[in-house]
This record gives sequence, C-alpha cells and structure tokens, in this order.
Amino acid sequence: MPSKYTPTTRNEETSMNGNVATATPLNAEALSGINDILSGVIASGDLAGALTLVWRKGEEVRFEALGLRDIAAKAPMTRDTLFRIASMTKPITTVAALMLMEEGRLALTDPITKWAPEFTDMRVLNSATGPLDDTYPAPRDITIDDLMTHRSGLAYAFTSIGPIAFAHQKALGDVLNAEMTPDAWMKALGGLPLTYAPGERFHYSHATDVLGFIVGRIEGTDFRDVLMKRIFGPLGMVDTDFYIPPAKRDRAAVVYKLDEAANQLNPVAFSRHDTPPAFCGGGGGLISTADDYLKFARMLLGDGEVDGVRLLKRETVALMRANRLTDAQRTIDFMGIPFWMGQGFGLGVSVVTDPEKQAWMGAGSKGAFGWPGAFGTWWQADPEEDLIILYMVQNSMDLSPEGAAQLATGQRMGARVALPMVQKVIYGALGK
Repeated sequence: MPSKYTPTTRNEETSMNGNVATATPLNAEALSGINDILSGVIASGDLAGALTLVWRKGEEVRFEALGLRDIAAKAPMTRDTLFRIASMTKPITTVAALMLMEEGRLALTDPITKWAPEFTDMRVLNSATGPLDDTYPAPRDITIDDLMTHRSGLAYAFTSIGPIAFAHQKALGDVLNAEMTPDAWMKALGGLPLTYAPGERFHYSHATDVLGFIVGRIEGTDFRDVLMKRIFGPLGMVDTDFYIPPAKRDRAAVVYKLDEAANQLNPVAFSRHDTPPAFCGGGGGLISTADDYLKFARMLLGDGEVDGVRLLKRETVALMRANRLTDAQRTIDFMGIPFWMGQGFGLGVSVVTDPEKQAWMGAGSKGAFGWPGAFGTWWQADPEEDLIILYMVQNSMDLSPEGAAQLATGQRMGARVALPMVQKVIYGALGK
C-alpha cells in the first residue's frame, strides 16, 4: 500500500494553543529501510512475515505487509490478518478498569480482596527462588495500583525461577491454553505464595488477568462482555476478541517458534474454540488486527478520545502515561536485561523517561508509551511527534517455567533484534 504522506520539506502547523510550530516530516525514502530489515530477517528464516504501520498527524504514513502469515498454506500477510497480541491485551484491560475508576466503582488504593477474597491473608516467599513453604505473612493486601503496575508480588511461570515457576504451571496449566473457569483460576492462583511483598518491585505476572476478572465481577458479567460493550463496540474494533470464529480462521497468522537445531519455524499449538472460551484473560488473551489496535492507540494518544468517542478523561490518560516505578525499582533487571534504562511504567503501559538512555534498545521521544506482546507484537504512541507505530509479527518466546531467564542468552535473536532496528529507522526518518 503506498504511503499517503510523503513530504520532503519542513512544514508549519498550528498547535492547540494557536501558535505556529515547525514540524519535521517523515523522510519517505528513509522509511524504505524498514523493508530492507524485515525482508532480510524473513529471508534468514527467523520470521514468517511481518506487518508494520506508521500513523502520524491524523493520517497513515506507511503500511507494509511482508512474508507469510501461514507457511504451510503459503498465505501472505495481509491488511486484515489476525494476530495473537498477547500482552498488548494489558493496556486494554487497564483502560476498562480505569473507566470504572472514573465512575467511582474502584480506586487505585482499594485492596483487591474487596472483590477477590481468594487473595486474603497471602504469604510471601522468603526467597524468590526458594521452597514454597518458606514464607512470611504479606505485610499488606494487594491493591488495584499494584495490579496495574505489576508490583503485586504475583508471578508468571515464565518470569520466575525455581519451585514457584513450576508451581504456577501445575496450579494454572498451560499459560497459552488456559481451560479453567475464571473463579477456579483465581482460587488456584490465590493459593500460591507471592514471590515478593506487594509494592516491593516490578515483577511481571498474571496481575492483569486478575484485574480483568475483578472488572467482570464489579460489572456483574463476563470480562469479555465488558470489553465488547465498553471498548470494542464504541471504538469499532470489529476483529478483536478472545477467540477466532470459524469464519475468520483463514485470516489468522500462525504463531511460530524457532527451532534453532533444525533451523526452521514450528507452529505453536493453541486450543481452537468455535465460541468464546470460558477463560478470557485480560493479561494476554486477545486476538486483533493492526487497524483495530490503531483505533485503541489513537484513543490513548488523543487523551482518551478518538473520532468523537471518549472512553477516558484527559487527566486519567495522563495518570496512565506517567511513570510510577521508583528509581530503586528501575535498577532491577526485567527478563535479564536492564529494561528500565530511560523508561518507566505507568498504569498498564511503559513510558519513555529519557530518550538517550532508552535508545540502547529502541527509540522514542520523552513521554512515548506502549507495551509489547510475547509473540513479538509491539506498539508505541508518541505524543511529542503525534505518532503511532504498530509492529505485528507472530514469533513466540519461551513461555515455559523459567523461560524468561533464557531471553538474554546466546539464542538466535534475529526476529527480536529487528524491532529496535525498525524503531530506529522510523525515528531516523524524523531526524532523531
């Protein structure tokens, strides 16, 4: 699809306060470097296909679909391809909860035991990698704020090391194919000790799944129904759901995982549902398209409103996009890397705090925000540049117990390294 926006000189535009501001246009020729990067990674066998979309100042700047969405079927990536967006679900769940906060139905300081008694009298591991029976009483309850900032002390199997990692898998089952009812799942998770005390540190976890089920309990309905009624319907996100209906399956991208020994991409198995599944996890269960997610990202970039539809107040979005981690918490590595150099975490999204320090792993202006998914999808909205970038691939990391500990090792990283390279090309086209 050709670019709709290919200026070659600096232009002037009127800012919100009426002043004339000089804006740097994107260099269309420089953006062609995106294809060079991704075509090379696809040709090397590290990716089946990729879709990128760049939106700026009210219009689409560039869209590209490269490679295949299904290798066996030889089906190409297309505009309407359905992607498993994994943790890109989390900002959507957070928005649903913040809508309830605006209505006075929950507060960030509320203990989650108000709606989730399964998490009463929690205990905390004395050592994050130690025995499950070596614990102490949690000094306080988990709060809604803890859930939104991943400081609840809850965990994922793949972000944990030692007995607690395998306990999660045993209690909750396959993280990719949860088959439990929400109530049974909440009870099982509440029966495990916390890895850290609530509020102590950022530890990536099932916290947003818990948040979603709490939203459903407050609304008195299934969490999926809340999203359909309050977010997907109003925004026109017609292809976003927790399952792929039979009529849409031919549009779905296959999630692949690289087998380095065999030098081939193998499909990752997912349960197939003809109707909405019992477990609709707000932490990572959604399937969506680039165009659907663009609507959601535009809403947040627009301070809670897009195309005349307002979901959140401006001040709520500002709260969401402000770093809440302490300096000490940001010194702790995330998945084995110093992830918080130049960035922090707000409510459901990460935010760039220092572009120069953050540039070692990506690119973005101060205040740019977003969040990735475990299957390689990523998005970022940049208020300073009025810019949204969507990067859609289906390349799974290891989500088995202790899987995240392997992320920073010597495994082949072509598919993962492509993302920061694409980011740098786009910001380079802005002269940054």
